[in-house]
Amino acid sequence: MIRGTKILPAGRWDAARAATSYRADYEGRFRRRMVLTLADGSEVLLDLDTPTLMRDGDGLALTDGRIVLIVAEAEPLVEIRADSMDALLKLAWHVGNRHIGAMIHHDRITIRQDPVIEKMIEGLGGHLTHVHRGFDPENGAYAAPGPANHHHHHPA
Repeated sequence: MIRGTKILPAGRWDAARAATSYRADYEGRFRRRMVLTLADGSEVLLDLDTPTLMRDGDGLALTDGRIVLIVAEAEPLVEIRADSMDALLKLAWHVGNRHIGAMIHHDRITIRQDPVIEKMIEGLGGHLTHVHRGFDPENGAYAAPGPANHHHHHPA
């Protein structure tokens, strides 16, 4: 079986070269080894050294020379906003203190929907908006360095 063995970070490869794509939610993109069914119906064995989050726009280099475009499937998320930057920073601390995956933007925090966390955030004065889009959370403080754990800027 053809294997996918290397992640090419988004922006560092020509996406026009993609032979096909792999679309999945966060769990489906945070893997080390599994069979992936690609958009063209073919299957490849994902075979990475460590569990890695394949981010939206990344490429998966296959052993036959092809590249697969990684696409973050839309999923239920919550955007958190606050009345001031100080208030947003405090909310970010509470989210981080609970070890919740989060996308950090200049004016908001995006997390996966979770009724318990949403109630906490509202109780702390946060404003919530439910959205449906791809989720690419920040890497943890202990994430392994290297191209598979690169930083993404998330536009407003």
